[in-house]
Amino acid sequence: MSPEGPSGSGVTEGWIDGVRRVLSPNCDARPAREVSVIVIHGISLPEGHFGSDYVAHLFTNQLDTARVSFADLDGVRVSSHLLLRRDGEIVQFVGFDERAWHAGASTYQGRERCNDFAIGIELEGTDRTPYRDEQYVALVRVCKLLMSAYDIDARDIVGHADIAPGRKTDPGPAFDWKRLKESL
Repeated sequence: MSPEGPSGSGVTEGWIDGVRRVLSPNCDARPAREVSVIVIHGISLPEGHFGSDYVAHLFTNQLDTARVSFADLDGVRVSSHLLLRRDGEIVQFVGFDERAWHAGASTYQGRERCNDFAIGIELEGTDRTPYRDEQYVALVRVCKLLMSAYDIDARDIVGHADIAPGRKTDPGPAFDWKRLKESL
């Protein structure tokens, strides 16, 4: 695949052309327009449950937190730029030129508040459930696109655990970093 992205598309005004958009209100202006790191996350709601719209509902403040399994998420306001579903579908929630609320308290190369300069990519999965081939294909396509559009080096693609050690563990030991890096 070319670095232009999925189906030959590119990034137009911070959005990947041709992917599904579900707009999240959980974002704001970046303090500077700089984007210099990609953060890989893992998510499933409830833990280990795949294929539902619960993650999209979380990112759009529509999650029914009355459910026992979601009670601890009541009032949480988070988002990510992208979600890569188990079947490889790419869903974009926040434009790359905006600050998505995905990293929380975080530090990368001595710089705090990674949301200010990072793009967050959520993979539907868990720390210990192997991610699917379709997700790696989509992730490589997206990373190549973002690396080209924002001049990001492959060394600046990191996990949530790398920028929030001790607080976060994702994308976890099931994520194949070697496969990703060799594909870039």
